[in-house]
Formats: sequence, structure tokens, C-alpha cells
Amino acid sequence: MVYPIVVYGSPILRKKALEIKKDFKGLGTLIADMFETMYKSDGMGLAAPQIGKSLRLIVIDATSMAEDDPSMKDFKKAFINPWIVEEEGEPWIFNEGCLSLPKIREDVLRKPRIRIQYYDENWQYYDETYEGVKARILQHEYDHLDGILFIDRISPLRKKLLQGRLNNITKCKVEVDYKIKVLK
Repeated sequence: MVYPIVVYGSPILRKKALEIKKDFKGLGTLIADMFETMYKSDGMGLAAPQIGKSLRLIVIDATSMAEDDPSMKDFKKAFINPWIVEEEGEPWIFNEGCLSLPKIREDVLRKPRIRIQYYDENWQYYDETYEGVKARILQHEYDHLDGILFIDRISPLRKKLLQGRLNNITKCKVEVDYKIKVLK
């Protein structure tokens, strides 16, 4: 099932997501639906709040970047109840976009290395370190679980300059190739 992407202006995008219990019914289906929704929306990462679910769940598939970055070849995963426990290194700028903020891209400063703990779809526990673009993608999606959008990480002046476009997004007045909606 392909979900519409919840866009800027929806309160769920500003809410701290809830942990998923091990007995959560339909988790496998939800993960599959999130991957399908992400592919249909031409994204490489998706957090559950972006489909209207206040759950600590992220899916990522950055294999499309493998031609430019071979380390992305097998970077396709589901992250259940992830927790970034460490961020380190000299912050670096990278241009980010977001399915929930269509047609907006901005330079965002983040640390280049993270340590993250999470469960996969089989409830196997992981404690892993990621660097570079992998870390960046995870930090961006992880922010969604804490109610943070990438525009919260840019200067107030830059955000003010985007206000008209943000207002249009809240009214779904933006052309995209995927379904979007604003949750009230």
C-alpha cells in the first residue's frame, strides 16, 4: 500500500514518535508499505511520521547512490526504535531535501559520524557506526522521530525567506509526482 506523504504544517511532524512494542501487529506489512511509499515518492529514506504514524520507525534505501558512492551498494534497511547515542567529528555542510518539504533544498550542517542502536524487522539488535552520507541520511530521518525538520537546522533568516513556499506546502499548493496531505 502506498501512503500519501504527510507534509509541512501537519502536527504529527512536530511530535516525538512512540516506541514500537515487540508484539506490534502488522509491523512487517507497515515496513513493506513504507518502502513502497518511499520508492513511489522517489525518496531514499522515510520515517513513519511522514506517513501519519507516530512510531519510531525508519526505512532507508540509498542503493541508487551506489554508482557515485560504492559504499551505498547495500544500504537498504529498516530501523526500529533507533537511538543515536553518539555524534562526532567536525560538522560538514550537505544539501538536503525532504519528501515532507517538497521542492525545498537547503544546506544543513551535521556531524559526519554517528553511533546508532536499533532493531531490524526480525527484532535483532544492532549497535553500529555510520559515516558520511549514510550518517547524514540517518540523522535526517531520525530527526523526524523527534519532531525536527531539516529547516529547523538552517538560519532563521534563511527560514524566513522560505516562508511563502512553506505556506504553499501547508495548503498542498506544490506540484509533486506523489500524493501528499496535511494532517490536522
